Amino acid sequence: MNIGIKRINRATATATVALTAGAVLSGSAFATQAQAAAPPKPTITAKGGFVMNNGSGKTLFTKSADTRRSTGSTTKIMTALVVLSQKNVNLKSKVTIQKAYSDYIVSKNASSARLIVGDKVTVGQLLYGLMLPSGCDAAYALADKYGSGKTRAARVKSFIGKMNSTAKSLKLKNTRFDSFDGIGGGNNYSTPRDLTKIASKAMKNSTFRTIVKTKSTKQKVTTKSGGYRYMSWGNTNTLLGSYSGAIGVKTGSGPTAKYCLVFAATRKGKTVIGTVLTSPSAAKRTADAKKLMDYGFKK
Repeated sequence: MNIGIKRINRATATATVALTAGAVLSGSAFATQAQAAAPPKPTITAKGGFVMNNGSGKTLFTKSADTRRSTGSTTKIMTALVVLSQKNVNLKSKVTIQKAYSDYIVSKNASSARLIVGDKVTVGQLLYGLMLPSGCDAAYALADKYGSGKTRAARVKSFIGKMNSTAKSLKLKNTRFDSFDGIGGGNNYSTPRDLTKIASKAMKNSTFRTIVKTKSTKQKVTTKSGGYRYMSWGNTNTLLGSYSGAIGVKTGSGPTAKYCLVFAATRKGKTVIGTVLTSPSAAKRTADAKKLMDYGFKK
C-alpha cells in the first residue's frame, strides 16, 4: 500500500512540476507579447503633437495636445470643410478672380495658387488651389463666394463666422479662427487634438479625400477673353509618395506657427491621423509625422 502511495505522490509531483513550468513559459510568452504590443513612445521636436485611430477615435499619442498654438495654413482644412459643408455645393460653379485676391497675396507675401485676375475658376479647382499649393488667393476667393453680405469685407467676416460655428459644432473648445487662411490678427489658434478632429471630419468627405491625396494636378481654367489656360499645382505635403499609405492632409507655416503638419495614412485597413504643431523646420515636421504614424500603426 505504501509503495502505491509513493508512486502516486511521485506522479502527482511530476505533473505539478510540469504544470508549473508550463505556466511560467506561458506567462513569459504573454509578457513578451505585452512588451511587443507596447512600442516605446517616440520623441518629437514639435512642441505639440497628437495621433488617433481615425476609425475608433482612440487616442494613440499626445504631447501638449491641448495647448493652443498658431496653426498657419493648416487653417485651410477648416476653410475647405466649410465650403464642402454648404448645402448642395456645386463644385462646377465658376468664380471670377478679382484683383483684391492678388493684391492680398502681394500685401501679405502669402503663399499663392497664382490665380490670374479675370479668369473664371470652378469651386472644385479653387479647392485644389487651396489645399495643394496652399493658395491664400484661393482661400480668399472661396470666402468671398460662400460668405454672406453686400460687401466683400462682410462676406469674408461671415465666412470666418462659419468656420468658428463649425468648430463649435465639433465641440472644439481650444480653436478659434480670425482668418480664412491662417494669416490673421493674432487670434487664430487651435491645438493638435482639435486640428486632428477637424481633419478627421473633413476626411469623411470624398471630394476632400481625393484632393488632399493628390500629389500634383493640371487644371484647365477659362480666361477673361473666353479662351483657356492650364494651371499646374503641386502638393506641399511631401509625405505623399515618401511614406507608405500616406493619404493627406495639409502643411502649414508662419512666423509664430513655425512648421505644422496635419497628416494621415492607411495601412491594412487601419487609418491613423494626427497633427504636429510648432516644429523647428519643414524637414523635422515631416520626420515627426513619420515617427508618429509608425508608432500609431504599432499601437
